[in-house]
Formats: sequence, structure tokens, C-alpha cells
Amino acid sequence: MNENYNSLCDILITGGEVIDGSGDARHRADVAITGDRITAVGDLSGLHAGSTIDAAGLIVAPGFIDAHTHDDRAVLSGPDMTNKISQGVTTVVAGNCGVSLAPLSLAGDPPPPMNLLGGRADYVFPTMADYVAAVDAEPPALNIAMQAGHSTLRAGVMDDLARPATADEIARMADRLDEALDAGAIGFSTGLAYPTAIDAPAAEVTALVKRLEACGGVYTTHMRDEGDHVIESIEETLETAREAGVRVVISHHKCSGFRNFGRSRETLALIAAAQAGQDVHLDVYPYIASSTVLLPSFMDDCPRVLITWSEPHPEQAGRDIADIAADWGCPIEEAADRLLPAGAIYFQMDEDDLRRILAFPNAMIGSDGLPHDEKPHPRLWGTFPRVLGHYCRDIGLFSLEEAVHRMTGVAAGVFGLEDRGAVREGAYADITLFDKDKVIDVADFADSKRPSAGIELVMVNGRAVWRGGEWTGNRPGRLHRRS
Repeated sequence: MNENYNSLCDILITGGEVIDGSGDARHRADVAITGDRITAVGDLSGLHAGSTIDAAGLIVAPGFIDAHTHDDRAVLSGPDMTNKISQGVTTVVAGNCGVSLAPLSLAGDPPPPMNLLGGRADYVFPTMADYVAAVDAEPPALNIAMQAGHSTLRAGVMDDLARPATADEIARMADRLDEALDAGAIGFSTGLAYPTAIDAPAAEVTALVKRLEACGGVYTTHMRDEGDHVIESIEETLETAREAGVRVVISHHKCSGFRNFGRSRETLALIAAAQAGQDVHLDVYPYIASSTVLLPSFMDDCPRVLITWSEPHPEQAGRDIADIAADWGCPIEEAADRLLPAGAIYFQMDEDDLRRILAFPNAMIGSDGLPHDEKPHPRLWGTFPRVLGHYCRDIGLFSLEEAVHRMTGVAAGVFGLEDRGAVREGAYADITLFDKDKVIDVADFADSKRPSAGIELVMVNGRAVWRGGEWTGNRPGRLHRRS
């Protein structure tokens, strides 16, 4: 576009290289924004603008979509969301691993892993509509898409989670899931490896997943096992989604434990074969350590466990459990019991497996960060720049266009986020400007709350939220409602 314009846009981004989120090659272009939308892309030298942003030397990309988060409470308690906007993230997908803050009102303490989101005082949204209203009333700096969690539904209708649900309980969970979907939730998640859902048989899960078919919701799952029985767990996941007729996302795909190093060759071949006949996706974070609540069963075949928080012993956050046990003069298992309830980082994956999964076609990027941990995993602050800087630029796993595509267009399509994840006319003006030569994660396991380098400007719905290395104070985020 090179004709003269008489119209006026609000903001004109000039001189940058646009990577539009589609996977196509980058190109030099200007981007015009009016209100919350992109109104033109191309040679806009004749267009008048209220303000101009010089993007020379920078990549102009869609804002990144974090495909796997636990930000349900964070968007309310810390609406600046600095740990995400500092990475270029403009939309988070929450309610993962079977744990969502709604629909649930608790009289007692939430059982692990539901305490990842907070305590009983935080579970105060008996319906998803109540949660949606709270976000609407106090919007965060970025956008959020919510799912209803299986464990949350179970906790709301069952008196004992260590058993299968009855037919009546499944029906009551289905009613709550229907309400959540009607209120705008994009789908349903499970965390079948956790005590809150491990006793739920496949039939219980399938009965609930079937509620997604009519509305086009997505099913995401922290599978029953990511270690010795990872193949069986993938097969269960695929069968559930096939029987229900829905799209499925395998959450934070990995092969855990030394015995399973190298098995990503098998798992990815199985997933690829399934994709020929059904709608199957996965997300992954770019680290060889996982993080969740401290569970003794998760410590098997794990050479190092780092404590991220402990309710009875908060002073032990940031320390290896082996060192804690040595100080206390007790076995590691006893130290774990004394630390509970607590959170932990588990060093249990292989770098070659990680690279294989990252390189898998259209694998989405999800931080799986835990924003309420005292000493969080560095993925909370560093996931997206780590992919762009380390694995894309330095290691060369894929092109920059491909990396951005996974973080934007792919995720928007999988989760049904209409007009997100793209730099094109008519799309929402969620935009990240970054320096391709400087972008890199800075957070590490010793100092995990550090903003990344190279993210220059982040816009959400046409308003700047991150500029000059700090939050601007703007909170233009919205809760995405399933259309």
C-alpha cells in the first residue's frame, strides 16, 4: 500500500520486519492501529498517525500466546502480569492440568495440586460466570482464555476424590462444565497424574469430554503418566478424544525419568500417526526440569529436587531437598513429608528428548509457570525468549518465522482465539516488538524472577503494556469468550 491517505490512525509502527504469525517469510512493512485493531499492513508512508513507533531493526510479531499456564488467580491478584508481558506474551490459556479457580467455592483447604492456585480464600467462584465477572471488573494487562478443570469439578461434587465418580456425580460435574462453557470457557482440562483425579477411570473422563463436542471446545490433558507408561497414557488420551469427537492437546509433553530418556522417538511417532485421523496437538516448555507440588511419588528416578515453597518451612524455598535432608539428619522421604504442603522442581528430562519435542511440527509453547511459588521455576519468566534466543537463534532448531508461528498463529487456531495471533488487517492489535539478535532468557534456577532481554515493546488490544523494560500501568486485557 503506497497511496496517500487522508484518514488518521491512532498508532503507526514503521520500519520493522513483520513476522505475521502465519509461518510465511518476514517482510518489511508498516502497521497501522486504530482502537484495538490493526487497520492496515504494508507501505503506509502516506498515512497520518496520532503517534508513531520506530521499529527499525526490530521484529514486529503478534503477541505471544502462552498455551499452558496456571494464571487463573494471578490475573486477579497481580494484574500487571509482568512475568508474562516482559516475555512478549499477550494472551494466556489458564485452567490447565485439571485445576481451575472456577467453578468452585471451598469450605476447607484445597487438596494438592489445587493449592497451586491458592488456599480456600481464593476458591470463591461457584460458577465460571462469577469468575468471568471478576476479571471483567478488574482487567489484567493481558488477555486470558479459561478452561474448566476436572479436579475442580470433582472437588465441587464429591466427598472423596480417591475413587471413581458415581453416575450422579458425573451428571452434576457435567452440569457445572456446561455452565462454564456457556460462560465462555474454551474447554476442559484434566490432570490424571494427580491424587485428585488419578482414580478417575477413562469412562468418567470421556463422559465429560463429550460435553465439548457440541460447542467445539478443546480438551487438554496432563496425562496419567509421563514416565514408564507414557505410551499407554497417550493411547488413552487419543481414545478419549476419538470417542468424544473433540480436539485434544497433550500438555507439556515429556518423557520423564532416566529409564525413559530417548522415548520421545516413540511418543512423537505415535502422535504423528494419530494426527492423520484426528485433531491432536501438544505443547512443550523449553527446560529439562518440571515443576508442581511436592509429591513423594514424583521423586522416583529424579536425581535432583529443588523446593519452590513450603508452608511449614518457608525458609527452605530455593534449596535442594537433599541438602535439607542432610541438615535435618533424616532420609529424603522424611524431609519431603516434613515440608508438605510444598512445591518442587524436578530435574527429570533429557535434553535430546526436549529438542525433539520442540522441533515436532506445530508444537505449541507453554510456560507451565507457577506464579504463586516463592522460588518459581525460571520458565515463569523466561520461556518465550528462551525459545527465540537459545533454541531458535543459537541452536537452530527452526526458523524465526516457525518459532513465532508456534507461539501465535498455531495456538490461536488450536484454542479458537479469533483474530488473535496474527499481524494482519482486522486482527486485534496484540503486538510484540523484539530484537532478534538480543532476545534471550535471563532467569535461571538460582535467580528465577528476572525479565528477559530483547523484548522492546508489547501491546495488548492496541495499548502498550511493556515499554523500556517495565510495565506501563495499562490494563487493557480481556477474558476471551468461546464464540
